[in-house]
Amino acid sequence: MKTMLKRGAGVLMPIFSLPSPYGIGTFGRAAYEFIDQLKRGRQTYWQVLPMGPTCYGDSPYQSYSAFAGNPYFIDLDTLKDEKLLTQDEIDACWWCDKQDQVKYDALYYYRFPLLRKAYERSSHKESVEYQAFLEENEEWLDDYALYMAVKGKYEGKGWMDWDEDIRFRRPEALSACREELAEEINYWKFLQFEFFEQWKKLKQYAKEKELQIVGDIPIYVALDSADVWSHPELFQLDEENLTPLKVSGVPPDAFSEDGQLWGNPLYDWEKMEQTDFAWWRSRMKASAKLYDAVRIDHFIGVKYYAIPYGAVTAKDGEWEKGPGKKLIDALDEAAGETKIIAEDLGVFCQEVKDLLAETGYPGMKIIEFAFSGDRFNEHLPHCYDPNSVVYGGTHDNETLAGYFKPEKRQWWELQYIADYLGAAHQSEVVDRVFRAAYGSVASVAIFQMQDVLKLDNWARMNTPGTLGENWRWRLVPGQFTNERVDYLSWLVDTFGRF
Repeated sequence: MKTMLKRGAGVLMPIFSLPSPYGIGTFGRAAYEFIDQLKRGRQTYWQVLPMGPTCYGDSPYQSYSAFAGNPYFIDLDTLKDEKLLTQDEIDACWWCDKQDQVKYDALYYYRFPLLRKAYERSSHKESVEYQAFLEENEEWLDDYALYMAVKGKYEGKGWMDWDEDIRFRRPEALSACREELAEEINYWKFLQFEFFEQWKKLKQYAKEKELQIVGDIPIYVALDSADVWSHPELFQLDEENLTPLKVSGVPPDAFSEDGQLWGNPLYDWEKMEQTDFAWWRSRMKASAKLYDAVRIDHFIGVKYYAIPYGAVTAKDGEWEKGPGKKLIDALDEAAGETKIIAEDLGVFCQEVKDLLAETGYPGMKIIEFAFSGDRFNEHLPHCYDPNSVVYGGTHDNETLAGYFKPEKRQWWELQYIADYLGAAHQSEVVDRVFRAAYGSVASVAIFQMQDVLKLDNWARMNTPGTLGENWRWRLVPGQFTNERVDYLSWLVDTFGRF
């Protein structure tokens, strides 16, 4: 059984939301300065969103790989210091006029040609560090680099639309592509080398500041990913054409009458178990290297929702039996000392609660879900147990300032919010939510940076079920002021989260 997380507090802030002059947050100077600010705010945890290379929709929960890192996070100033780029080359690119937004199409257009110049000038292939990197990541790196190189050959099309011989990974086709695309394959390996080298230094700096980093594992992988292409036998795919048989999602609930149709291929848990969950062990082991604690998005538990492939909504799905304790035991072994947080939100399932209790994983509480009128709602602070992590809201929720607007709540709900939080005016509610979370018995309290800054819904990270305007918010230089840093420090001191 895992030991409980150290009592403390933290901030949820994706890497892409960090300030930088080059269109997106990176592992550069602003990341180190952010760590310094968290240290001054006496924070114990920095939670990030998944750091994989994003695909269609720009969501960090839809990635080309469960193991690879996002090349956008490679810091350009660091490459300049390594004499791989010049400032003139960097400045010749357009990085978007808005500092508080990521513009992904501009990044795609400008970033990769710059990174290719850095690759062409690099002498990394002769370094001991690069050879060690290749050896440490051989389980996934070759397949990922080949996948990205072939994707480039097919002008970005998903592997499902590649020619049959390479789609089915026939040996002669794989050999031919490795020979034809050798330079491209090396380029994609270089990008991963730079990503992990820069992240390793940043994580070490966080450790020196006694800051623990909480990572995030999306429970599913994208259909168009190196993982599904290289291991189709581990997913519920039709053997003849490799299309999914069933896909992921969640059933209709109070928030969505059609449910949510995510569309990720489902795991073939029987095949996974036959390999003693080798793929999941590798994934958790890789994550444990990156982070001090790992949050599992949409915790697997004992059952999962399966929707027929081709369905228009999630209404026709069914619950099916999941791997349960067998998988958890494998994850525990692979994680070692790294802590695991389970997202046990959504449809209530007693079996999941029982499994959490057995494993010792902390579950999650969301204060935005607390004021439904039920005085024993598990998200109300007086109902918490110490082995839990409380959030004001997550990346999928409204900001606190947006959620608690009077025009959005029923009168009885507003009265209960005022009574429970002791708020005499709307302007006090966000601060009162912070006090309620920090003052609770939950071992960890984490808030989004947008909520630390009291921003309205224009800064919302993601609206589930929509495309185009999500995952874009960025912190502007100077926005995380000393006043807000001091406020966090005061909360930590007042409620003993140190």
